[in-house]
Amino acid sequence: MALLHYLSYVGSIAAFLFMTLSLASGLLYISELIEEYSRPAKLIGQRGTYLVIALHVLLYMFDSFPLLQILFSILCHAVYLQNFSSTWPLISLSSFSFMASCVLAVANHFTWFLYFSRISREVRHSYSRHRGPVTETPGFADIATFFGTCVWLVPLFLFLSLSANDNALPTSGSFADFMGEKIFTDSPTGVGSSPGSNASPPRVNSSLFKSMFGMLWRGGSAKSASVASNGLIAPPSPASARQPTMHSPPLGPPPRTPTRRVTGDEDHAHEEKQGCPHRALIFRVAETASQVVVEFLPADEVSLSSAVRATNRVVKGSLGLISVENDIFLAVVTTATEVGNTRLSQSTPERVARIHEVQFFCLTSSAWDDFSSSQETLATYDSVDALVSREAFPSTPSPPVFEHPCMPLTKILSSGSFYYALDPCWDISSRLSVRLTRGDSSQYDVGIFDDRFIWNEYVVKSLLDFREKLDPGERQDLDRCQFIILAIQGYVGVFTMALPAPPVSGAPVIVTLSLISRLGRKRAGTRFNTRGVDDDGNTANFVETETLLSTDQHCMSYTQVRGSVPLFWEQQGIQTFGQRIQITRPHASQPAFERHFAQLIDEYGAVHAINLLGSKENEATLTTAYANHLNRARSLWSDQLGITHYDFHYAVRTAGHDSIIRDIERLKSVNDRMERFGYTLADALTGELITEQGGVFRTNCLDCLEWIHSGSLWTHHRELWAENGDALSRIYAGTGALNTSYTRSGKRTLAGVLSDATKSVSRAYINNFQDKGKQVAIDMFLGNLSNQTQVNIFDPVHDTVRRALEERVSEYSTTRWCHLFVGTWNVNGRPPSESLQPWLFPRDGAPDMFVLGFQEIVLLNPQQIVQTDPEKKRAWELKLMEAINGRPQKSNDYVLLRSEQLVGAALFVVVKSELTAVIRNVEGASKKTGLRGMSGNKGGTGVRLDYYDTSFCFITAHLAAGHSNVTLPCSRPNNVVWLADTNYRIDLDNDSVRSLAERGEFDPLIAVDQVLSTLSWVYKSSSKPIDDREAFVGYEEGPLLFPPTYKYDVGTNNYDTSDKMRVPAWTDRILFKGKLDLAVYSRAELKGSDHRPVFGLFRTQVRVIDAVKKAALSRLLLEAVLAAASGEKLDDKIASLVLPNETIDLPLPSTDESCWWEKLDSHDGRLVISPAYVETPPSNPFDSSGSSPLSSPSSSDEELYSRAADLSRLPAPMSPTPLNSRGIPRTEYL
Repeated sequence: MALLHYLSYVGSIAAFLFMTLSLASGLLYISELIEEYSRPAKLIGQRGTYLVIALHVLLYMFDSFPLLQILFSILCHAVYLQNFSSTWPLISLSSFSFMASCVLAVANHFTWFLYFSRISREVRHSYSRHRGPVTETPGFADIATFFGTCVWLVPLFLFLSLSANDNALPTSGSFADFMGEKIFTDSPTGVGSSPGSNASPPRVNSSLFKSMFGMLWRGGSAKSASVASNGLIAPPSPASARQPTMHSPPLGPPPRTPTRRVTGDEDHAHEEKQGCPHRALIFRVAETASQVVVEFLPADEVSLSSAVRATNRVVKGSLGLISVENDIFLAVVTTATEVGNTRLSQSTPERVARIHEVQFFCLTSSAWDDFSSSQETLATYDSVDALVSREAFPSTPSPPVFEHPCMPLTKILSSGSFYYALDPCWDISSRLSVRLTRGDSSQYDVGIFDDRFIWNEYVVKSLLDFREKLDPGERQDLDRCQFIILAIQGYVGVFTMALPAPPVSGAPVIVTLSLISRLGRKRAGTRFNTRGVDDDGNTANFVETETLLSTDQHCMSYTQVRGSVPLFWEQQGIQTFGQRIQITRPHASQPAFERHFAQLIDEYGAVHAINLLGSKENEATLTTAYANHLNRARSLWSDQLGITHYDFHYAVRTAGHDSIIRDIERLKSVNDRMERFGYTLADALTGELITEQGGVFRTNCLDCLEWIHSGSLWTHHRELWAENGDALSRIYAGTGALNTSYTRSGKRTLAGVLSDATKSVSRAYINNFQDKGKQVAIDMFLGNLSNQTQVNIFDPVHDTVRRALEERVSEYSTTRWCHLFVGTWNVNGRPPSESLQPWLFPRDGAPDMFVLGFQEIVLLNPQQIVQTDPEKKRAWELKLMEAINGRPQKSNDYVLLRSEQLVGAALFVVVKSELTAVIRNVEGASKKTGLRGMSGNKGGTGVRLDYYDTSFCFITAHLAAGHSNVTLPCSRPNNVVWLADTNYRIDLDNDSVRSLAERGEFDPLIAVDQVLSTLSWVYKSSSKPIDDREAFVGYEEGPLLFPPTYKYDVGTNNYDTSDKMRVPAWTDRILFKGKLDLAVYSRAELKGSDHRPVFGLFRTQVRVIDAVKKAALSRLLLEAVLAAASGEKLDDKIASLVLPNETIDLPLPSTDESCWWEKLDSHDGRLVISPAYVETPPSNPFDSSGSSPLSSPSSSDEELYSRAADLSRLPAPMSPTPLNSRGIPRTEYL
């Protein structure tokens, strides 16, 4: 074993590199390299296989390996060599060489496994008989090296080549068709077309690696397919990073000096021949950030003498304007191909184009002009053609120093999954029945669309607003240019065929079969990052699929939808094949659930859900919750809403895929509704609706990826449906759909099984390690990021109205009092052992919301850190709800709105049940801080929510002890509350702290408290903060009028008497900022832990915006601005405008002759009194004044609190005036 032993040293290094590459996404990188450099990779693979065969011979000669096993292994590698064919790395999964390689790889593994097992048994037997080894035996490193090189090295290389093919961008069509013809031709609509009206789009065999780093080997910009006559033109600019901004008068017309221009065709004759007006659309930077000036001018009024062309690519149109990293970019489509005409018989065609390339050009800076060439190499057919046909490969590519800030957006938009309607325009976002209901298609307005499916609605909104303000003639010219593109994401497939000839005419009937899937944008994202429903009723992965069948006489449309289970659920952490599901708001999902189905019923009519979830533990939990919510919702819609549960995976396991259709056909609930719902049928010539579909099936499984469909399974429809499934699966999960081999052929094959296995592995990797970056890019494009600002076009009139609305928010909104109970407790890993009501209800009254943070809810040992036990959290959750809903004389019921856990830190938000309908946008997140962010033993978790139109953020944390804690507060919410075990201490010796605490002398302890030293407004002259970063700058805390809460002997009132003798400290704190009034800040005397729980009672006003009043005020202000005369003071005119008074006048006072109540209506002998006549006095103790129970003489905490407030020259805490609006300077407590 000498040779193998020496090789083991090299093998150890190789194993280390392999593990490193596995953790750092290196294997995917290698697979992409294999695809990009296929010829060198093929040569390396072949010669490497020969080397492995030679190594077998050497091992036989020098290490006496058995001959039979050596010959068998050499035979296996000879078969492996057959996969390196002329089409490599394209390997047919159904080929004999591939299937034989799979079988032989496994057989070779077990052959050598049994050999080494026999050797090990013989060595153990020899050792037991002779008390020592008698033969030289291979060690673990030797055996691992042999398996890594002689058994699995070549199969791994082949597997990576398969992965390279799976990582290609989603395409359709054949590679041979692509190689056979050029597909980019200049056309009047800016879209290249291939021969035949219904030709499939060509296949793009371009990997993500080339898409991301295609510029590495090009050494500069790629040549365009053709020198187009139109494009993007910009004036020459210096190398400065930013152009000077243009200053315009507030209400005057903007100057006409462009900094960026998008022009039409420069050939007047060609343009007029195509019916396009010769105009120019001009963009330039405005004075205000995130604002641009846009003009639509005749081209002869624009001078291009000092301009340079920013790109030679044909500009098909614009997707809109977006602000990225403080720069404004214009997104333009530069490459698209025509998919086909979805209604071939129509006099007005409805053609669709597929977007293949989108580029972003900066309007505010010239710094990114040089990066436009790198975008042009992304996923273009010409670059693929050059890649396949070139003979030489550059040896030393030079990577760019910077990446274009819009590169993540470019990757998504250039993925081949976006489509738009071609000229003449039609609404691709709406199904046939909706389009026909609107009337004459020639009067189509680009501003009318279904905003559920237009993915660039956020970035194109400013251009649509600009279009609406143009004169009718200019607006028509802009529409004829088709510069504004409205894009959907999903799939569009078209197939034209000839049916058998009817007996009358003898001529075949030409039929166009089209499939259009529209992916919803309102809860868009990737697989593990976007699940369930949001508060507005939008579900993840929602798709409307419409099947169109057109003849020369009729057009038939059938629509079905799918989407995630409409509950609040998610999957956090690393997800493999056993996916962990958490229903985050089990008792607060009903309002959102009902909103979802209300939207579906309003849009489609009746809805019947088909739930394909299985009987596994996680899926069964979702199924049960789904059924319970739907049963409660049936009372609202009766027979308009139904559900059928069908265990799809169980049916496949027991009877195969063939049983699915038979089972569905036997389901009476499904068949009855299929007949009842019907389909849409229209006259092809007149466009008149004959019948309209009266309902829709809503299908879901766990991921909504592998789903069935109803209707006839035609051969061409099978192919379209399989392509549709693959396209939608790639968007959501990163790989093609599973079971597509059955969808295409109607049977399961070995190649299909192997393909599904490969997809499952790739999907698990992509979803866990790559989708987070993709999710951020999707949110950026859709405008969902919290720090994002929408680009708007300079409009002094509407800008004036917008500013006036912001200043007069009180006129179209009201406020309501909200009362919060906030508590924190470090429970030291102990289960609940005493009643929590003394802590949760220290005073009379029922708060609107309980926010409870726990630390060390589990013991912080390695086992819990690696895999936290959820049962401890459930135990505390049950105890909390029992205490809250089990209190005597309760007047309200409470539900758990949201709970979050990070190892020992847990946060519970409990609200009154009637408030669940007005609390929206509830989100949770966690942050690890232990071991530099890798461990959750220290860290925090938070919940953000909107109560009416006021936002709150609650954070509980368990921070590390010491002098280096820095906290990261929530951004953007109106109110933020920290409830945490801060682990901050008192900088004083142990004896002094204990003595002062026992005597109740807290002032000297407060002076050296570490938390208060970080609150810069509390101690202007205090000791140096914990560090220079001042973790809690801007936060407030109530006066500390209670003893330190840490550390006690459990079950006693004695501070720590153990050997460590911990110094007492106020480690458990509640800090806040925003418009919050703190009424009580104290602790509860619960003894089940070495900490005492702390609580705070807050009240604040939440704002309720009346959207109708806001719109009315907006219209009133707009009319006033437009009607302003020359020289009139606009500010005074706007200030004098008021909304009409819509309040009910009170009746006249009663007299001896007439009483106001005599004029009231009666019902069953009872008077009906309007709420406007009667004002109910507040009953909540938080709203009362001196008679409040909170200010009773028996409560010493309130007296101490008021005395401390008086010392700091603050008014009493029960005053209804908000704390931050009193105008009194904040001073020291001491």
